[in-house]
Amino acid sequence: MKKVLAKKFHFSLDMIRKPKWFNRLSPLIGIDLGTVNSLVYVSGKGIVVNEPSVVAVNKKTGKILAIGEKAQQMLGKTPPNILAIEPLINGVISDFETTEQMVKFFLREVKNKTTHFFYRPRVIVSIPMGATAVEQKSARDAVRNAGASDVYLVYEPIAAAIGAHAPIKQAIGQFVVDVGGGTTEIAVISLGGIVVAKSLQIAGNRLNKDIIQFAREKLNLLIGERSAEKAKIALGSALKLEDRLEGFLRGRDLIDGLPREILINDGHIRKAIHRSIETLIASIREVLEKTPPELLPDIMHRGIILTGGGALLRKLDKAIEESTQIKVHVIDDPLTAVVRGAGFILENFDEHQDLLIEP
Repeated sequence: MKKVLAKKFHFSLDMIRKPKWFNRLSPLIGIDLGTVNSLVYVSGKGIVVNEPSVVAVNKKTGKILAIGEKAQQMLGKTPPNILAIEPLINGVISDFETTEQMVKFFLREVKNKTTHFFYRPRVIVSIPMGATAVEQKSARDAVRNAGASDVYLVYEPIAAAIGAHAPIKQAIGQFVVDVGGGTTEIAVISLGGIVVAKSLQIAGNRLNKDIIQFAREKLNLLIGERSAEKAKIALGSALKLEDRLEGFLRGRDLIDGLPREILINDGHIRKAIHRSIETLIASIREVLEKTPPELLPDIMHRGIILTGGGALLRKLDKAIEESTQIKVHVIDDPLTAVVRGAGFILENFDEHQDLLIEP
């Protein structure tokens, strides 16, 4: 019996270490299944899919009508028989079947954009640190059911640090803050492991909700998620800006029920998101306070790595610097850091398989 198990185990390792020529037939793929956007990285090709994590379904027939950008355009605009679903909440799967169909769509997109005769990709998927064992299994099963031959998981801050080219396997403290759509992942990494970490549900979506609430309570205006997102991108900042930014916020007047547009500025958005930004920065300070003293000099010298779509919020890095007195580095293309890190792990699997989450 032991010999049989050993043979099976040996076979699985062989499957991991497939020869290079086999990669042309079975591609290496990294997937960042994000609450807002999902990205797919293919070895040798780079990022080939960057789509909103949205699926439009006909409730009567159960038929999927659109996925990604086309489905996102339907949010808030569908008739009763069509439902636009966001199947991931706070970085984990909330609707298994819809997520499976969405991943199948992404893998078809990859197949259309690459040349692989045999298509059973090996996939590495990033997940939040707060994901439970059940949520981890759900991610593995959804991707495997979508057509993957092998599925591996990696924590988002680990992937983000690798995507930022940080030497995480050295005996050096690396401080990573990944501000995504559903969660913010804060971690101190050393020798390839997470030393101290915190995962919180204050990220891009929370800021959108803050803006919606502010518009309702202070401006008597009812707006949707997409309008809030656009206002955040156009006017949002963590600290006061040198130049005043202005724009129109359009929605329904809560007093007379009629369509209305209001001229707002960056100060309105900053006031709306102020409390969430303070909580985020307080969490960063909390992780710093729990960091072992021997790692603090490294962090002070190397600074804080800021990644994720939320890193693009104006002056967020400066707000963190003011509070922590530590330099903050926003990496190039922070939105894709996690998926690039996941792809790098697969391309160098033998050296980095110890970074993966055990099944």
